[in-house]
Amino acid sequence: MSRLPATVARYDYDRAAQRIGIVHLGIGAFTRAHQAVFTDRAMAAGDRDWAIVGAPLRSSAVRDALVRQDGLFTVTETGADGARSRLIGSVRDVIVASDPNDDLHRALVSPDVAIVTMTVTEKGYHRRADGSLDVAAVERSPGTLYHHLARAFAGRRDAGLGGLSLLSCDNLADNGGVLAASLGIWLDHVDPSLGRWFEGECTCPSTMVDRIVPAITLADLDRTEDMLGLRDEAAVLTEPFAQWVIEDRFAGRRPRWDAAGAQIVTDVAPYETAKLRMLNGAHSALAYLGLRAGLTYVHEAIADAAIGPIVERLMRNEAAAGLDAAPGQNLSAYADALLARFANPTLRHALRQIATDGSQKIAQRWLASLDANGVQGRTCPETLKALAAWMLHVRGDNGPVDDPRAAEFAAAWAAAGRDGIIGAMVGDHGLLAGTWHPRACDRALLAENLATFDT
Repeated sequence: MSRLPATVARYDYDRAAQRIGIVHLGIGAFTRAHQAVFTDRAMAAGDRDWAIVGAPLRSSAVRDALVRQDGLFTVTETGADGARSRLIGSVRDVIVASDPNDDLHRALVSPDVAIVTMTVTEKGYHRRADGSLDVAAVERSPGTLYHHLARAFAGRRDAGLGGLSLLSCDNLADNGGVLAASLGIWLDHVDPSLGRWFEGECTCPSTMVDRIVPAITLADLDRTEDMLGLRDEAAVLTEPFAQWVIEDRFAGRRPRWDAAGAQIVTDVAPYETAKLRMLNGAHSALAYLGLRAGLTYVHEAIADAAIGPIVERLMRNEAAAGLDAAPGQNLSAYADALLARFANPTLRHALRQIATDGSQKIAQRWLASLDANGVQGRTCPETLKALAAWMLHVRGDNGPVDDPRAAEFAAAWAAAGRDGIIGAMVGDHGLLAGTWHPRACDRALLAENLATFDT
């Protein structure tokens, strides 16, 4: 720390004196740029005993990098006015959930721990296409969040400890409700009495998280080393913008995240839905349309003369039109801010990163918007263009398909071809059946877009 440049901001609390109050399942780049930063700032503002122990569910790479640095890492914000770095002290320890030494279990049953946050990505919830928990898939995958939390609940119940506040920080609509419902199904399956304890003692507040955090590259680490004069293997690059909206429904004490800029509200839904359909929906459109055009980064795609206007109309005329804004929520200003954020050339946010696991994302990002507008008799030509680009992406048009359902999509394309793929995907018995109810005009536009792209 003494060798860091004076320009690097840093925490001023006694880090060693802070007890672990939060267990985070994940601890990837997004968490380090978001939840860890809000917690660091809360403790810098005077809050105490909210240090984080991070637990990657499988990979040890992040653990190894952070442990060598005593859990310390830098977050560098880059924008039009240059770069600013801060040393983050909120992560006290990192353990790998798959290690057999029970460190994660001991952390989860500690009386000091009151909060469990998680970023396990959409596929980490093991949901079926209809949104329900795939119990068989969880049984085949030991070491899921359900296994760890069920065991922790039993330990806390048996020790007479209180429940936990469980915060999903993933891009799922009603992520708190999804987590509560899925946990309830799993607990009823393994131990109904534990399910009743969970319902009575724990809460799952919904959250909305927003910060663009590109995957870090070796070149990024080299640039960070040039700025810091030190190698930071856990460094994160991000944008200046950060937002965290949290439902005010906790099982016990909570950090003063609001002192660090988080919004504690009674209803997260309007913020969450706007973010999913406008920001995430636009990101996915940029990814599939941009990759099809041979582009690499978000800032390139939004600047493209053909793609940029499509995405802007998708946000303003389609996604926003299907939303019920909260009082004071200005969706037009939100779209303006998103366009400016997408155009930031310093982030180098890879389209291929955004394009991963599309089958787990498009229902809440696009299909819900299509349904909402369809009820009002509106068509969404730009969203249907993006959907057509995704269908061709999972055919393999842009290279290898990184998606948990890639084999199913490949088989559907092989059996149905372009003429039958719409039915194979979104028909009554299609792979995405039940996630969207397309009208005849939607099918016609989708078919037209597929034909146009596929020439």
